[in-house]
Amino acid sequence: MSRAALLVLADGRFPAGGHAHSGGAEAAVKAGRISGAASLEDFCRGRLNTAGLVSAALAAAAALGVDPALLDSAADARTPSPALRVAARRLGRQLMRAARATWPSAELDALARAFPKGAHQPVVLGLAARAAGLGPEDAAYCSVYESVSGPATATVRLLSLDPFDATGVLARLATELDVVARAAADAARHVVDGGVDALPSASAPLLEISAQAHAAWAVRLFAS
Repeated sequence: MSRAALLVLADGRFPAGGHAHSGGAEAAVKAGRISGAASLEDFCRGRLNTAGLVSAALAAAAALGVDPALLDSAADARTPSPALRVAARRLGRQLMRAARATWPSAELDALARAFPKGAHQPVVLGLAARAAGLGPEDAAYCSVYESVSGPATATVRLLSLDPFDATGVLARLATELDVVARAAADAARHVVDGGVDALPSASAPLLEISAQAHAAWAVRLFAS
């Protein structure tokens, strides 16, 4: 296993399409729920412990070799918003292109054939980590970091927030990232024996509702 591969996969410059998505931050900024570093931290913490936990567990389970088709169905069941399901599959399709070019894998090829319009991004992320020789904890760490770094980066653009302040938010969340990543990896191990019902199903109703409203905007900077 090369831990350096984790740096490649988690690098914001990896061409996985995440730069076009704000993780709900654009809608939150417009609604006034994010107005600066303190409220960004609150938003990221909430996202980390709900959608972030679920995504990380899906990614970790895929890295363990759990059937990706079952995981994709589980992701659908845990994503009530049609807009978020579309965004997750769009991101999954772009990540698949990047992952197959970087770490060629028969498993990635099979998933791409089974889901030509894209599987859910966390499932693809977990298989990409597996193809890179990484384990479930690595996949979970990559996923939880993405769950907060996306909104933090987007807020720099949306609010002209000082990048140092946005990075400080991520640093202050580091311990919580550790906790959530470990919990996600533990849940994924239970999936191996207990099936996908062992995956967490933490909900974030406001993220779902805001995503639907955001999808209908005539003008927006980010796709989601």
